[in-house]
Amino acid sequence: MEPSKKISSKFPAVPDDLEQPKLFVLGAGPITLRKLRGSFLVGLGYLLSPLCWWNDLIFNLPVAWGVGYVLSLLSPTYFLPGTIVGYWLSNLVGILLMQFGAVDVLQNSTSDRSLVKELLIGVGTSTAYTLVVLVLCHFKVIDLSTLLPGEQFLSFGKH
Repeated sequence: MEPSKKISSKFPAVPDDLEQPKLFVLGAGPITLRKLRGSFLVGLGYLLSPLCWWNDLIFNLPVAWGVGYVLSLLSPTYFLPGTIVGYWLSNLVGILLMQFGAVDVLQNSTSDRSLVKELLIGVGTSTAYTLVVLVLCHFKVIDLSTLLPGEQFLSFGKH
């Protein structure tokens, strides 16, 4: 017998269906890297999304304030609109991360994904949430006067 045949006969053949490494969890079945990535994206998206009740103070408002601050360097009147855009974008990114992650976790194949549909749903839900927050701020249900200096808060409506 040839030496190469001796070695190959000692080790079983590697199956061809090993596209992704799999980890088996008791009672849960195989967990692929795609499902782990999806779980991570869902968690990160949850922290940025409007579904997490405490995220605004820790994640979204600092991001929104940072965007507003950078835009206020161009013109001081851009602070409040920039903050609103930053808040909307942080919520949008959170919702989209949750959608992409959930699809990775729940779907077995990526062939029936519609990226355009997922983006439209994410933009729509994030925009609706941001509009609700703006309406609550307009009617003073949410008071922003303690967070924003008077000139910047009032300059949004005047310019």
